[in-house]
Amino acid sequence: MLITISNRLPVSAVRRDNGLVFESSVGGLATGLAQFSKTHPCAWVGWPGIALAGSEGREGQEIRKRLAKDSCHPVFLSGYEIDNHYHGFSNRTIWPLFHYFPLNAAYSKTYWAAYKKVNEKFAEEAARLVRAGDQIWIHDYHLLLLPELLRRRAPEATIGFFLHIPFPSFEIFRLLPWREELLRGLLGADLVGFHTFSYAHHFLESVSQILDIEHDQWQIPVENRAVKVDAFPMGIDFERFASAASRLKVREDLARISKRGSGRKIVLSVDRLDYTKGIPQRLEAFELFLEKNAAWRDKVTLILIAVPSRTAVPAYARLKKEVDELVGRINGRFGSIGWVPIQYLYRALPFEALSAYYLAADVALVTPLRDGMNLIAKEYLAARTDGSGVLILSEMAGASRELNDAILVNPNNREQIAEAIREALTLESGEQFERNRLMRRRIESYTVQRWAQDFLSELRRARKIVEELAARTLDDENRRGLLTRYRRARKRLLLLDYDGSLVSFVQKPEMAKPDPGLLGLLEALGNERGNLVVIVSGRDAPTLDGWFGGLNVGLIAEHGALLKPPGEEWREIEMLRQEWKHEIRGLLQQYADRTPGAFVEEKKFSLVWHYRKANDALAAYRARELKADLRPMTSEQDLEILEGNKLLEVRNRGVNKGRAVSRFLEMADWDFLLSVGDDRTDEDVFAVLPPSAFSLKIGAGPTSARFTLKGVETCRALLGQLGS
Repeated sequence: MLITISNRLPVSAVRRDNGLVFESSVGGLATGLAQFSKTHPCAWVGWPGIALAGSEGREGQEIRKRLAKDSCHPVFLSGYEIDNHYHGFSNRTIWPLFHYFPLNAAYSKTYWAAYKKVNEKFAEEAARLVRAGDQIWIHDYHLLLLPELLRRRAPEATIGFFLHIPFPSFEIFRLLPWREELLRGLLGADLVGFHTFSYAHHFLESVSQILDIEHDQWQIPVENRAVKVDAFPMGIDFERFASAASRLKVREDLARISKRGSGRKIVLSVDRLDYTKGIPQRLEAFELFLEKNAAWRDKVTLILIAVPSRTAVPAYARLKKEVDELVGRINGRFGSIGWVPIQYLYRALPFEALSAYYLAADVALVTPLRDGMNLIAKEYLAARTDGSGVLILSEMAGASRELNDAILVNPNNREQIAEAIREALTLESGEQFERNRLMRRRIESYTVQRWAQDFLSELRRARKIVEELAARTLDDENRRGLLTRYRRARKRLLLLDYDGSLVSFVQKPEMAKPDPGLLGLLEALGNERGNLVVIVSGRDAPTLDGWFGGLNVGLIAEHGALLKPPGEEWREIEMLRQEWKHEIRGLLQQYADRTPGAFVEEKKFSLVWHYRKANDALAAYRARELKADLRPMTSEQDLEILEGNKLLEVRNRGVNKGRAVSRFLEMADWDFLLSVGDDRTDEDVFAVLPPSAFSLKIGAGPTSARFTLKGVETCRALLGQLGS
């Protein structure tokens, strides 16, 4: 079964004088998924639309009983919770910030507390429904914490999340005081979906910059799981709008609109009354169009349909006042007897009436300042079955990535919008048909049903990856087997990577010193009879000596260039050259100078370009450039480029951890082998071990290791069990 979770249920309870009545909810998500749920077994969790503290009373029981007929499960919210979760954190904090209106965002602890509490309520209600094999699909910005909260209650659940608004750039998202909590909330999902590639990219960058977690091919490792990130542009119910013209009520409404229009051209604007929609800028552009094109006066009418929205929020009340005044000013300035330039409808319209306006409009003017997708543009095109009509679309709407045959405009450029209106009104019919044919083909093939199916199919694939990783996790049975083998063995070799395995990564490599607990653990293991513990690291020899020189352990430095058995001196794996470093050092330093936060580290036999502290996007771009510049130089001098965790290392070809480890493997006939590592350099170690060895990869991701562990703490806990 599919369990859909959204802020609003598709059915709302409404109080009337004669009691409760139940109506279909208004909104793109409820409308779109309602069609999908008719053909798929589905339960829906959400708020029923009225303030009610709980279901204990008569009214609550009545709502729960009635909604159960539609497989809906209500989450009851008090008036306080609605004010602070919905009107507060959701729409006064997240909504403006994610739409690039940071000055409109309010950072209130009260809002945040209510947001957390309501997400907990949703988690409790949903957890009661979840059964093995169910898929959970969570929707939108009201419930960003919910994936992690549900993951805690149902660790094996299949959880998807889709964001229906833009995800902002890192520089905007980082303004949130609770940014880490929100990101970790989303990473409770198996699949996180967005409308466009750019939104997904912004999310990945924020995870990298704020949580310091890198993705691999849009998969984010989280403990022993991998969270998949992808783009799914939401569609519409194409057939519903394409067949609207055949309905009698639509034809009657169309006839009335045409009669009132008196043969004038119609420009249609349909939006919720929201400051992200750019309605004042749109009206000013229409005013400019009338100024510059006197010949079009009395020949065109702008029909402005503004659906009331969030009227309790002060910013929306101010916006309504501004729009009212603009409409009055433009009509007063240009209107005449028999012609009103702007017909203003401040209300929601039923499907038939809206479809009639789509059919009547010669031009659709859709110019939001920022919009996650914008389905109005798609609905207009779907309704135009004869191929006529012109769509003017904002570049800032997610739909512009798909509908690029529309007339695309910058919503802040009044002159450009005014010129686009003139162009649209004069566009030849043949050009209209060709543009619309291409765009209609797209929206007809990728409907809301196809969107939902694609998301759920990808969710199943993402979950399969998680299950495959889980199957390789060192579970209790294999842990017991490992401990038993260890205790029975007489000669044991423990090969332990350092950064990312024994200690977590930090911004400055020199700060990752071993703590007293780790040193005590390594000392105990190193002194146990029959043990040889080897620290296998990319760090230089002096650093490893300074940290571990007093312990009875072997050391491998610079990813295998140098090795040191316990009680002996450092020796090179082979005679290695260093004369190449002068030329390479200059190039690495040049790139470090051009990349704030990057720096060059010089080891005895290698040079490393670190970019952990640099901007993620810039560093990734510079790293690609640097690799391209290094390739001819390294090829000529028989060097190789090693890609590590936020670093590029240049070293002599053939040097790797696996070759160095082989020297220790040859020292005895080991009857217990353990190797722990976290990145690509450790794969060379795993590759030289016999099949009977216990090779452990820290974190999720592709690996040749036999087992995986969640993280550094899990690794150290396991080593502690060995030491005990």
